[in-house]
Amino acid sequence: MTHRERIKAIFAGKPVDRCGLWLGNPHEETQKIYNDYFKVNSEEQLREIFGDDIRWIRPDRIGSYYHDPSDKTYFKRGFTGHTFGQPGPLANCENIDQLDEFPWPDPKYLRFDDCIKVLEKTGDYYRMGGFWTDFFHQVADLFGMENYLIKMFTNPDVVHAVTERVCQFYLQANEKFFELAGDQIDGFFFGNDFGTQLDLIMGPDQFNEFIMPWFKQFIQQGHSHSYQVILHSCGSIYKVIDKLIDAGVDCIHPLQAKAANMDAETLAQNFKGSVVFMGAVDTQNLLVNASHEEIESEVKRLMEILGPQFIVSPSHEKILPNIPPENIKAMAEAVNGN
Repeated sequence: MTHRERIKAIFAGKPVDRCGLWLGNPHEETQKIYNDYFKVNSEEQLREIFGDDIRWIRPDRIGSYYHDPSDKTYFKRGFTGHTFGQPGPLANCENIDQLDEFPWPDPKYLRFDDCIKVLEKTGDYYRMGGFWTDFFHQVADLFGMENYLIKMFTNPDVVHAVTERVCQFYLQANEKFFELAGDQIDGFFFGNDFGTQLDLIMGPDQFNEFIMPWFKQFIQQGHSHSYQVILHSCGSIYKVIDKLIDAGVDCIHPLQAKAANMDAETLAQNFKGSVVFMGAVDTQNLLVNASHEEIESEVKRLMEILGPQFIVSPSHEKILPNIPPENIKAMAEAVNGN
């Protein structure tokens, strides 16, 4: 069974030789540490060592946007240079007409030649792709998180209008990419962190009004191209997993193990058989501090509880430098039966 066949079989609910494995996305500093430890020269070589089944190929990270000659619109890393903890450029926007003054990115400047070349060179691995489509983060950046959450109550029309602008860009961007990529992509992987350690960042009514309708559109878009849809959110999203499954999400990632109600037992009891799980190997404590034997035991326990429709992966996709390389090795070896 090839890596690609294995993950496709997991999504289809068919028998597999083992659970899936995705190492996640090592931080740049982590990659340097791991390269030295395992005596490899690239991330790809590292993945090959461990039998990683998945390759994440993001068009928004592979030179896809070329700004227009007038430099009016630009898309590099999101819609702003702000972090969503600070007031953003639309923090004081109270009128929808003001939005025309903002330099929104234009999908007509997207080019995917470089990304398609990467896909063509990718081996027989399951390919997750599409724009990261983190519209929740982008809108939070544009307002600033505090302003964003307040405006949901004080000026919902402006929040809806900004969200519309952001999401329409991503819908058009993904469509252009999916039409070119075709069956070189297997799954649409997109992410929006809308959970905290204890609960949702916003109330369920606000989630249903401002977030869920767009999730449904992006899920439908992925399915219209015959892709599985893999949704990422850190934190405790337990309260809305049933809504996500009803909307058609095929896989939930990364299962933040120490967040409220995101433990393997609770997830399996309520959702096993309805969705594929990916993640669950704790990055807050286990992979940072545990022994090889403890990690192996925990990964086997997770596979028993969540498998066989389970892809073992760290509970945060960005592997940070505090996770020792030998501990990631222990996780991979437990999956491969070494």
